[in-house]
Amino acid sequence: MIPAKILAIDVGGTHAKFLLTGWQEKREADSGPSYTPTMLLADMQRLLAGETFDAVAIGLPIPMKGGKGLCEPANLGAGWKDFDFAAAFGKPTKVLNDAAMQAIGGYTKGRMLFLGLGTGLGSCLIDERHVLPLELAHLPYKKRKSFEDYVGVRAKEEFGKKKWREEVSAVIEILQRAILPDIIVLGGGNSKDLRELPNGCTLGDNANAFKGGFAVWQESWTGL
Repeated sequence: MIPAKILAIDVGGTHAKFLLTGWQEKREADSGPSYTPTMLLADMQRLLAGETFDAVAIGLPIPMKGGKGLCEPANLGAGWKDFDFAAAFGKPTKVLNDAAMQAIGGYTKGRMLFLGLGTGLGSCLIDERHVLPLELAHLPYKKRKSFEDYVGVRAKEEFGKKKWREEVSAVIEILQRAILPDIIVLGGGNSKDLRELPNGCTLGDNANAFKGGFAVWQESWTGL
């Protein structure tokens, strides 16, 4: 049975965002490098203001396998990997990678690679509704650094937007050749700073994270 009221939570490196079935607009709280699950729960209670829910989908910026976190997030505080969200929420809960949640919300058909240009670099591949969360951000790239060091928000601030756009295009070209997607969807807060989209890319919508959070309770997806 599809839950009547779903709470979708998108946890990022700068904000934690919430949308409940029936709300017209998201509600959000500041996150950051010291943000913990306990702080998230406190923000949730404050923003819900007594409203109830039947199920939760929460997207976290960490690699996931079988619904379990594999490491702590690079851009948040500690305690996320092994936190029991279902027990804390007291409701049926689906925990997934934040990029996977946004990718699901923007998926239409075929082989789609999602890249989230936010605080870091989120990534997910969906092939005919089979979800393959990826962890591309920290792959070695240029002078023993990583993709994230060249396309994340700190790179944009350090290089300037012009150089950052060039690096984004270069990384996308590498991933196109390696993964062979039909389309690349670019999301995340920094995607809006791309003046021209690289070939084979389209711009997503950050609201797709909430669409994905609702969809995992309403539709059939494999690989999660």
